[in-house]
Amino acid sequence: MSADAPLIERSKFFGNPSRAGGQISPNGRWLSWLGPRDGVLNIWVAPRADPTAARALTDETVRPIRSYFWSPDSATVLYVNDQGGDENFKLYGVAAEGGEAKTLTPFDKTRTEILKVSPQVPDRILVGVNNRDPRWHDVYALDLASGALILVFENDGFGSFLIDQTLAVRGGARPRPDGGEDYYRIEDGVAGAEPIESVSFDDAPTVNPLRFTADGETLYWIDSRGRDTAALVAQDMASGARTVLAEDPRVDIPDAMFNPITGRVEAYPATYLTTEWIALDAAVKADLDFLQGALKGEISITSRTHADDLWVVSVDAVTSAPAAWLYERASRKLTELYLTRPELAGAVLAAMHPVEIRSRDGLVQPSYLTLPPGSDPDGTGRPKSPVPLVLVPHGGPWARDVYGYNPLHQFLANRGYAVLSPNFRSSTGFGKAFLAAGYLEWGGKMHDDLIDAVNWAVDQGVATADQVAIMGGSYGGYSVLAGLAFTPEVFACGVDVVGPSNLNTLLASIPAYWEAGRIQLYKRVGDPTTPDGAALLKACSPLTRADAIVRPLLIGQGANDPRVKQAESDQIVTAMQSKSIPVTYVLFPDEGHGFARPENNIAFFATAEHFLAGCLGGRAEPFGESLKGSSITVPDGAEFAPGLKAALG
Repeated sequence: MSADAPLIERSKFFGNPSRAGGQISPNGRWLSWLGPRDGVLNIWVAPRADPTAARALTDETVRPIRSYFWSPDSATVLYVNDQGGDENFKLYGVAAEGGEAKTLTPFDKTRTEILKVSPQVPDRILVGVNNRDPRWHDVYALDLASGALILVFENDGFGSFLIDQTLAVRGGARPRPDGGEDYYRIEDGVAGAEPIESVSFDDAPTVNPLRFTADGETLYWIDSRGRDTAALVAQDMASGARTVLAEDPRVDIPDAMFNPITGRVEAYPATYLTTEWIALDAAVKADLDFLQGALKGEISITSRTHADDLWVVSVDAVTSAPAAWLYERASRKLTELYLTRPELAGAVLAAMHPVEIRSRDGLVQPSYLTLPPGSDPDGTGRPKSPVPLVLVPHGGPWARDVYGYNPLHQFLANRGYAVLSPNFRSSTGFGKAFLAAGYLEWGGKMHDDLIDAVNWAVDQGVATADQVAIMGGSYGGYSVLAGLAFTPEVFACGVDVVGPSNLNTLLASIPAYWEAGRIQLYKRVGDPTTPDGAALLKACSPLTRADAIVRPLLIGQGANDPRVKQAESDQIVTAMQSKSIPVTYVLFPDEGHGFARPENNIAFFATAEHFLAGCLGGRAEPFGESLKGSSITVPDGAEFAPGLKAALG
């Protein structure tokens, strides 16, 4: 670790951002963002003509607002929020001019979903509400002025819908018993008797209808049927003819950029190791070329006016926190709106190195390596001498890691660790063969990929075999438990956040609203309703081998987690206690699947960095008042995490 890299306070990584989520209202009158009000993230607005005249529009005092959107008429800002991480989201609205927030879906034990917002329908949006049957979301039109909810379609088994820009529900996807999906035409609230599209189980994860054009004549799809990587496809609704607009043999096309007026596709991203934007429209190509030349880093267009004259552009330079800029297309003028974390300006942050890691059976894992500042003086992407390593597998597992500013990477690198995040098999975005290679391989070949990543790092001189920890959340947390239980000598210690320990109980307790994907989940992980499936799940469960754990383990859990319930952490803690195996268990009573409140994030990462320092010997900021304001409880093992017992008082 270089003497030029002073310890950065953990609050600068995990505290509230100064501003985030910048948008411009559809009419171009307002700028908006998320920012702290009395320590809690709220929505702020300011006149575009005078950003200094910003004011807080909402007054959440406990649960931070993490996402929001504008009504098509720019009169209302809408957002969803839950209670303590239970993911029973309610929809709220507040007038852009100010006033009290209104609860628009005031139903308890109900999860509201936003189904469609269209610039062509300024006074209404479509929402899904599952208060009649928790498995399925009925479709309602929400009148934005009155708050009235009008039933559009009573859902008896559709997992998703095809909705055009006039808010007409034109189709829906119904799951099949074999894990595939059939699409049915819906007219006037009535579904047809025969499917109009069929998608196999293998294609179901990588076939996704994106949106209709404004005239309703074209439907865009992400479609992997008849190919490995998903392509961007345009379907003519009159003839049914399909045209491939974009494809990449390395990766799935994940999405596209659409004109806000016509709804026609203009550009798309291709993300293998880094992201490349490819324009299909000449005017947008000129804009993207200009932006990529003027703004150094990974760019994305996060908000556009209906007139399409103003864009909000996010820029991620990797070695600094992301920034947001206002782009005036006609004059090519750029104005910086904010840096998300100005407190990191000038801090010594680390580069992220995209690398390819080959697994033992030949699959290539696109991965990301971050090294401690000063450990790589020649900029080769390899340290001059080995350093301790933290392996960080992502959650999901049907997700992926990407290139860019990563607060966990930067935090750990600042503490003296190399950080490696591999996109192991079953990560999304690399084609359906790569995805399918991980089916029924939890704790098997998916875990082998992680071990192969560790071996690669040792072979490359990044770390020594005795100085490797593993840390992750959700599926990444499962990987931590599996790593310590199935390969007990590989990792020096593990940090698990909301990781499942018993796959049979995990699948038996999935939320009701996951019903549309239940069969796919069984076919990807294991079927708990069959003897063979239950046996496979038991064999792949870290709980089954908890008595093999010999290395230190820190577990973080939210008590209200609806996905990986508290019982998953309770079970393995109890099993380890019964064998007198040390474990530290940190529980937050006001959190769910991950930690939303910054006070809780700071408290957990303070515990984690001291735990890792005791295990790998890296640096740690003193606890100080890092537990202040947090709901942290430690049911077991405070004495096994250095400094935690004293910090708890």
